[in-house]
Amino acid sequence: MSDVARLAGVSKMTVSRVLAGHSVSEKTQERVRQAIDKLGYVADAAAGALSSGRSEFVAVLVPSLSSSNFSDTVRGLMSTLEPHGLQLLLGDTDYELEREERLVRSMLRYQPRCIALTGAQHTDATRKLLERSAIPVVEMWDLPSKPIDTAVGFSNVRAARAMVRHLAERGYQRIGFLGGASALDSRGLDRLKGYRAEIKALNMGEPRVIRLGESPITMSHGAPAMAAMLEKYPDTDAVMCVSDMSAFGAIMECHRRGLSVPDDMAVAGFGNFEVAECCHPSITTVSVDPFGIGLRTGEALLAALEARDTGAEIASQSIPIEYTIIARGSA
Repeated sequence: MSDVARLAGVSKMTVSRVLAGHSVSEKTQERVRQAIDKLGYVADAAAGALSSGRSEFVAVLVPSLSSSNFSDTVRGLMSTLEPHGLQLLLGDTDYELEREERLVRSMLRYQPRCIALTGAQHTDATRKLLERSAIPVVEMWDLPSKPIDTAVGFSNVRAARAMVRHLAERGYQRIGFLGGASALDSRGLDRLKGYRAEIKALNMGEPRVIRLGESPITMSHGAPAMAAMLEKYPDTDAVMCVSDMSAFGAIMECHRRGLSVPDDMAVAGFGNFEVAECCHPSITTVSVDPFGIGLRTGEALLAALEARDTGAEIASQSIPIEYTIIARGSA
């Protein structure tokens, strides 16, 4: 900044005022901007945030950037926030609550304008950090009974129950569930909870559950999980999988065994990933609109920032996202 001021023939304070958009004569602004262009100067945003108490960053935490659903959520956030001059500061928690806590603690040091994080399950320390941060917080993908601030998502329990009912209505009576073994994927555990609840409600006997693999569940987990289901429950006529990735692996295992899908074994997934439509047969699934979750989260953050800037009150709220059962060839 000193170099810019010297080249433009002004004070450092004048350079700072130009960069901050404060009132400076057009002639002086032009001299400063020419000096900036000539020197290739980039302002220190961190220093500006410290002095003003504001930054251009929105902190965003997702469990896995390798998941197309979560990357679509990030795209939805970007499309909403970037036109307002806000940039994302991204973190990947790898489904670990302790890692989420470390990332939240680190990101808050950069004074983000607001923060969006995935899920409703956090360590006590993370909740306290967010509650004391005095910035808008949105929890995405879940609808907790007691959100920290605002939540945007849907009930994985109800969505899973809807899928079990769909399979039952199609005539399947011995329905199993293929999920992950990790206790870290709260959304997967909620889907298992919904499966168990609907099996009980429909009086369909004991749940048939195979849990195999650490999060995130991939195609490679579906095949051994299906093999284990056929070994333990050979008369199973349908399986609900925790994700479309798992469902794809399960269908491939059926093909290898000479089982027809859906005639010998129906397979349903969750998430409406691209693979669900490209698979043969295409996969019956739950569509949850991850891009829409990002859009609504971005809108909620912008509304909270506007309310904060104008001194208006904004109450905690839960914003539901619709989900639908998409019936395809696999079930």
